Amino acid sequence: MSKVRVELSIQGRVQGVFYRQSTKETAIRLGLSGWTKNYSDGSVLAVFEGERVAVDAVIEWCRQGPPAAIVTNIEVKWLDFVGEFEGFGIRH
Repeated sequence: MSKVRVELSIQGRVQGVFYRQSTKETAIRLGLSGWTKNYSDGSVLAVFEGERVAVDAVIEWCRQGPPAAIVTNIEVKWLDFVGEFEGFGIRH
């Protein structure tokens, strides 16, 4: 299995709907590390590291998000695996 890193910029109604918390719970369940953060433009940025199959699964989850979210676009940026994270956090 190969480990990968991906950065997602998620647009839509993704703030104030528990998107970051739900993303954290999903990432932990899938065994991924990284972080997520709200941006002032209303988007959410998320960085994930882990096995490719788990990263693919979290990307698919992020396309829907939690029930109250309305995701209109996701920009996906594939990066080299670094292994710098322990666990998954919410940044402020």
